Amino acid sequence: MRRCYAARTAQRAIPTHAMFDRLCPVPTWLLKQGGKRFTKRRVIPIQGLRVTRFFFLATLLTATATGLAAAEWKPAPGPLMTRWAKDVSAKKPLNEYPRPQFVREDWQNLNGLWDYAITPKDATAPAQWQGQILVPFPVESALSGVMKRVNEKEQLWYKRTFEVPRGWKNKRVMLNFGAVDWDAMVFVNAKEVGKHQGGYDAFSFDITDALNAKGKNEIVVSVWDPTDAGPQPRGKQVSKPGGIWYTPSSGIWQTVWLEPVSDAHIERIKVTPNLDQESVTIETVFLSAPMWTDLKAEVTDGWRTVAEGTLRHERKAGSRDPTRGTITLKIPRPKTWSPETPHLYDLKLELHSISKTGKKVDEVKSYFGMRKISMVRDDKGRLRIQLNNTNYFQVGPLDQGFWPDGLYTAPTDEALRYDLEMTKKLGFNMARKHVKVEPARWYYHADKIGLLVWQDLPSGDKSARWRGPSGYDGEEMKRTPESTAIYERELKAMIDGLYNHPSIVIWVPFNEGWGQFDTVRILNLTKQLDPTRLVDGASGGNHFPAGDIIDHHQYPGPGAPSPVTDRAMVLGEFGGLGLPVKGHTWQAEKNWGYRSFTNAQALTKAYVGLLRKLQPMVEANGLSAAIYTQTTDVEVEINGLMTYDRAVMKMPVDEVAKANRFQFPREPVQRVLSPTASQHIGTTWRYTTNRPGSDWRTPDFDASSWHEGRAGFGTKGTPNSIIGTEWNTSDIWLRREFQLTSGIPREVKLLMHHDEDAEVYINGVLATKRSRFIGDYDEFAISEDALKALRPGRNVIAVHCKQTTGGQYIDVGVLELVPAK
Repeated sequence: MRRCYAARTAQRAIPTHAMFDRLCPVPTWLLKQGGKRFTKRRVIPIQGLRVTRFFFLATLLTATATGLAAAEWKPAPGPLMTRWAKDVSAKKPLNEYPRPQFVREDWQNLNGLWDYAITPKDATAPAQWQGQILVPFPVESALSGVMKRVNEKEQLWYKRTFEVPRGWKNKRVMLNFGAVDWDAMVFVNAKEVGKHQGGYDAFSFDITDALNAKGKNEIVVSVWDPTDAGPQPRGKQVSKPGGIWYTPSSGIWQTVWLEPVSDAHIERIKVTPNLDQESVTIETVFLSAPMWTDLKAEVTDGWRTVAEGTLRHERKAGSRDPTRGTITLKIPRPKTWSPETPHLYDLKLELHSISKTGKKVDEVKSYFGMRKISMVRDDKGRLRIQLNNTNYFQVGPLDQGFWPDGLYTAPTDEALRYDLEMTKKLGFNMARKHVKVEPARWYYHADKIGLLVWQDLPSGDKSARWRGPSGYDGEEMKRTPESTAIYERELKAMIDGLYNHPSIVIWVPFNEGWGQFDTVRILNLTKQLDPTRLVDGASGGNHFPAGDIIDHHQYPGPGAPSPVTDRAMVLGEFGGLGLPVKGHTWQAEKNWGYRSFTNAQALTKAYVGLLRKLQPMVEANGLSAAIYTQTTDVEVEINGLMTYDRAVMKMPVDEVAKANRFQFPREPVQRVLSPTASQHIGTTWRYTTNRPGSDWRTPDFDASSWHEGRAGFGTKGTPNSIIGTEWNTSDIWLRREFQLTSGIPREVKLLMHHDEDAEVYINGVLATKRSRFIGDYDEFAISEDALKALRPGRNVIAVHCKQTTGGQYIDVGVLELVPAK
């Protein structure tokens, strides 16, 4: 008992934003008590929250009754598991409080084993259930214990029972869902209590009137998720995964919980810091009590009260209309929130009825950061992104948020936090949350750790028409009225639900034309919904003169958008350097990356090279941010800084962190052995577009009958091409000679720009073979066999490039890298 009392006493000194990870174990003496002593109400703090003694007993008895089922539960045999999978318990999966910015002390977690069934879409509730599923893991995931696909012609059903603690008597009981994908209907004791559409936002129902007066209650949830057969936002979930498209996550995928509230209670809050005015504005929606209600706000910084204020409201008897109120408090000499100093203020809101006792009827705890994101023009008239009124270059990874064992749902809160911690250790100051919305605790960890977040709205419906690497055709898709309404509803729900997090600085409504429509209107709507943050016009997609940012994608890059003066310029995606790590891939073979490497040393060298090229673009091209693809591998895509199971960091952390801070080792000197068009305009090749004999690549092949042309070869409009000779057929073969006058070089690389598939030979030996395309010149390693084929004097380089769609281009050179002195 002494330990819990100390924890309860110390709780006053612990900031709200630090409370959620505390755990005070229930003392042994309490477990041994019985009889009437359990009827006395004594508060035992658990995880910084209050639970009554008799509620703990009820929970203990329920756990005993379900212990056998929990003991029998185990994950399904998935292709790959994380180290946190062993910590997942059927008794208490993801047991942390799920809503850290709107905390009430009393709550009951409903995560755990539920009955489940999969039926035809239009079927009624099943008479028999097919087994048990571990909530909140998606039904397709290994950690659900089920790992079954649900298609658009099927309905997913859940069922469980619960008891309402006696200490909640005379309270309203709220049933809360973190997220359910996609169309949910909820029943309590066979009564429909609510419906919800939306795969990424939290929702709640007041289930008080459906509850039994005594004993057990039953929850049934039905879910329909059409995945990519519907127009709804779904991100990268598809029915046939492959490449950059992944396994879907249907049904309940975030925490489900109950909490009691008074008849008069706070429903939601909106917190807006104003750094320039040294103030914070708290907008509230609450149900007040007749006749008068006081809403009290207190801002604290540790022990110290920084500001406080009171809002009084009168409500007529019998009225149930919600009340809106606003309190603005001065924050003198505010401590700013940033990745370097992620300072958070605590916020407590209390609702009091005006009576002789002034009884407190509700209390909510939250936090906020004094942070400002804005833009300013530099001395060249270009818009630069600022953080807290200072130019701030943002660099971070594209973060997909998938897990091999839990899919959309991290196995534990520690795992959820791990990705963010590693992002910081790697020297990044931001992350782009890519076409997915995370549970509230992910943003809570970003707030605490200090990581800027660019938040995408998950894409849905169809894509704009792609015209190859030159970009999109400038046309937008036409959505149906139903699709438009769904999109706007989920955009608003995302912004409303995440508004209070200081880590989020930029909204991204569209990615690469995926579902892009009414762009100017949607960007203006986003800005209207949240004028305090910046809006990325369309990340790598069709660009329109709207929003705050023009966003360019280039693989491997880096690159920059064409200069503009009405928006800040960013590199929204680049890199994609791949390395499969044996034993840590989703499948053993046929994994892919934008560029693949065979060892960590080569991968690290290539990564540092990309960041070295990026640094001068900050000044020369006016870049304000750059986003590297990506945090982890995802299924067959092996472009991650970490493996999919988070077991292997593919590059040395310190070297990556230094590169991200633009701290580089001295660069070797390049000596051109065979120039590209980017190095010498007059470089000539022999070429043919007719298939030659099989010996075309050998040193002694006679190519005198081939055409002669200047490098490079391709079509105008291909990004970063230098067209010396037009080539518009499907295939081209090239040959040229180069001389080695000073012996065999120690280190040799190819400099190449290819669109699309290219194979390069040196003296008849394969030097490299590349698929797909890249958007600019880049260095490529030469195979060991080809290096051995080099000889003093005359050498021959032979190239074949194959084109299938879009722009096309090929140009190849040879470099010697001389170590810097």
